Amino acid sequence: MKKTVVIGFLGTQLDYGGRGAMRWAKWRPTVALCQQDDLPIDRLHLLHDERSRGLAERVSLDIAEVSPRTEVCRVEIGLRDAWDFEEMYTTLHDFARAYPFSTDDEDYLIHITTGTHVAQICWFLLAETRYLPARLLQMSPPRKGGEEAAARVGSYALIDLDLSRYDKIAQRFRHEQADTQVFLKSGIATRNADFNAMIERLERVAGRSRAPLLLVGPTGAGKSFLARRVYELKRQKQRIGGRFVEVNCATLRGDAAMSALFGHVRGAFTGAQGERIGLLRAADGGLLFLDEIGELGLDEQAMLLKAVEERRFFPLGSDRESGSDFQLIAGTNRDLRRGVREGRFREDLLARINLWTFELPGLSARLEDIEPNLDFELERHAREQGRQVRFNAEARSVYLAFACSPQALWRGNFRELSASLTRLATLAEAGRINQADVRDEIARLRRAWADEQSDDLAEQFLGAGADELDLFERSQLNCVLEVCRRSASLSEAGRKLFAVSRLQKSQANDADRLRKYLARFGLDWAALAASRPAA
Repeated sequence: MKKTVVIGFLGTQLDYGGRGAMRWAKWRPTVALCQQDDLPIDRLHLLHDERSRGLAERVSLDIAEVSPRTEVCRVEIGLRDAWDFEEMYTTLHDFARAYPFSTDDEDYLIHITTGTHVAQICWFLLAETRYLPARLLQMSPPRKGGEEAAARVGSYALIDLDLSRYDKIAQRFRHEQADTQVFLKSGIATRNADFNAMIERLERVAGRSRAPLLLVGPTGAGKSFLARRVYELKRQKQRIGGRFVEVNCATLRGDAAMSALFGHVRGAFTGAQGERIGLLRAADGGLLFLDEIGELGLDEQAMLLKAVEERRFFPLGSDRESGSDFQLIAGTNRDLRRGVREGRFREDLLARINLWTFELPGLSARLEDIEPNLDFELERHAREQGRQVRFNAEARSVYLAFACSPQALWRGNFRELSASLTRLATLAEAGRINQADVRDEIARLRRAWADEQSDDLAEQFLGAGADELDLFERSQLNCVLEVCRRSASLSEAGRKLFAVSRLQKSQANDADRLRKYLARFGLDWAALAASRPAA
């Protein structure tokens, strides 16, 4: 059995009770605490100042009389002003740090009935932050006319600050957490399990931490949108007060990058006729979103690392440091670890910003979320344009069937889906999107994707692996893939590609030559044929 240990202040008023035998007719909370039949106290640490030594000794003797098992440890503390918050908190914090807690063997309670209101607040803070691994103990005087009145013992209540133990409070927290996740998703009832799990984790981290966040995902997956929602959530809950500052690092180069981020002083470079505060200082007290952070130069990365770690940096051309206390969210569609290996991204900066990394899947990995996003985009169009637009049932079915099919590439992800729905809503007559509107939009998307495919088919089929190829080899592969894409069979593509060299051979083997060439890149004809655009 664990021992029960109580820590509390001597009540200079409540524990006094008068002199002589009359004191037993008074309710004294510290003495009554040790008279509770169902709460045997093994040890009581009684805190008091020098002026209360006599009262502390008398209370200790009375406790020995009513509860011989209770060991009373009188702790004299040097408090000049028991109503001074700083002095009280420091004193109790020092006591907590020095105390040899043994939670395996002992159960700790903090008696908050006695002591000043300031002491009660400090007890609460120390218990809530777990400097004191204890529950709070509150005593109440006896009810008039009750059996406990005669004994002057009153009653007690235990308060556990682990709020998850209280059903109604825990239920309220779960509702608030669900509301917060809906807020981060802008009210979109997303169905993708991986995305919903990511949002749940982001909600917890954003609410508890100011550490940098890294959002990873393809262009158009919603990194910028999500970063702003995180900012709005923090501002709504009074956890941030400054501005939301966003910058696309791909637009920053050279001195302009340094100046834009860190500011500059007059004369720092040619054309610097005045001072500029820079985006980091503009985000002081707020949130800085650096989209495409992988595009920053190495010098800017080094200065950014200092700014994130120390909240200090040098404006361009200045020998005096500036400060800015901002939270950083970084976004990228690149593999930053690969950037480290290739010397394009600093390893120490990556280590600093990827404490919390959240991967946003592209639209092709979230096909089940197309339908709820369809409704969301039409509702947004109605709010912005003041014009309600709806699909006909047949048109909606046709559009969703195509949007969720393998033929829909959605290389621009949710941004491209939003643009598609905006076009449909704008062109719809009488607020209704019909099948003809949908067929025209599908044809437009097919043409756009066909043009994009012809630009860089190597990237389409090899993904990031295309970046491993030399420009010569990549250009050659793109040419081969384009011919294959416009040919009805492997043999037909081989005849086109080897039209000259095949004449010099005694036996034509065009198909076999092409098959072996494609195999070098892990490709086969079946995959190419499946990707051909519809006629």
